Amino acid sequence: MQIEQVDFVSVPTRDDSSAVAWYRDVLGLSESEFSEGEVETPNLTLSFWKPEEQGEPFVPNENGIALRVADVEAAVEEVRTAGGTVLGIEDTGVCHMGLVKDPDGNVLILHRRYAPKVRRDQG
Repeated sequence: MQIEQVDFVSVPTRDDSSAVAWYRDVLGLSESEFSEGEVETPNLTLSFWKPEEQGEPFVPNENGIALRVADVEAAVEEVRTAGGTVLGIEDTGVCHMGLVKDPDGNVLILHRRYAPKVRRDQG
């Protein structure tokens, strides 16, 4: 098997219309031209699904989806201004990460790497 790329990531929600609106209006992502209940990043589709409609319990994704932004502090402030939940900003020594939650409690990592990537065999 050879994986070609990641096509989409499923994001749990209780209200897909509200989720699409939040990701569109707060994060500036575009609604999918192809499917309802999805938004597009430049390289990945976020597909909203309602687990409770399939008999599964709703559990938000607490692991986080990392979305690269130009300015972490400004992006976090935009989420805060829009009434979003901000968990904080971290500097890992290689990147800045702003941790926020969408209205369903899914963690998003607004991310900007500032250190060059170094291959493990060269570091």
